[in-house]
Amino acid sequence: MYSKLESKSVSIVIPMYNSESTIIRTLESVKNQTAFNLISEIIIVNDGSTDNSLDIVLKYSNENRGMNIKIINKANGGVSSARNVAMKEAKSEYIALLDSDDEWLSNKIEIQMRTFQMYPEIDFLGGDYNGKSLYILFKKIDKLYKATVKDLCIKFFPVTPSAIFKRKIVEEIGFFDEKQEYAEDGNYFLKICAKYNYYHLPVQMVICGLGKQEFGVSGLSANLKEMYAGNVKNIKELKKDSIISNKFYLFLRIFYGIKYIRRIIITKMRSIFNK
Repeated sequence: MYSKLESKSVSIVIPMYNSESTIIRTLESVKNQTAFNLISEIIIVNDGSTDNSLDIVLKYSNENRGMNIKIINKANGGVSSARNVAMKEAKSEYIALLDSDDEWLSNKIEIQMRTFQMYPEIDFLGGDYNGKSLYILFKKIDKLYKATVKDLCIKFFPVTPSAIFKRKIVEEIGFFDEKQEYAEDGNYFLKICAKYNYYHLPVQMVICGLGKQEFGVSGLSANLKEMYAGNVKNIKELKKDSIISNKFYLFLRIFYGIKYIRRIIITKMRSIFNK
């Protein structure tokens, strides 16, 4: 069973920007994978870092030559452009996304590759994170689940660093939209879900952002207004392409508006109680 897995290969894509305090933990989580032998390359794109991230990664790479770390330097252009550079370089059958402040649990790749082996029809696969289970409205996802575009419109999943997918997807539909700064992963994942077999496996796989809150704390997700605007842009494109109906689009506009207000209230309450 395991020997059959050895014929599969995975390229890991890691965009990096000013990650000197986290990148080693990220790389160690890759090094400690139980199925590390399935990882053919680790592509790190240094997106114009101004701290010591690059020096730290160069030193780590020299000390861990067996990991086949490839480092690409570029001017700062955002996470989408960094991921695109790496995905264009990827040579393996599967591409796994990982961010430079996140960590994989040790059996992440093994579980996902075994799932691909058992269900070869799967094109894209994600998993749970930070000890949380996935709920779509009030429905808990407690077994391997094939998602629909409507599901993703209601509840975006999975978290990006749990995603792994067949390279053919990139070859056929292209790359992340580099002009979109917010909810750009949602934009790309919705395109994938509309055309491919998009699955979620309810197994804990990732620690994101050192276990921080899902929104309103740091990074791009802290800008609630722009995240809201990015999500609205995504569903406008779905409506324009007739992937969702006008009726469902109108429902989503109301739903997103309520969610936006709720998140503002929650974020303000956190700030009050954390003082």
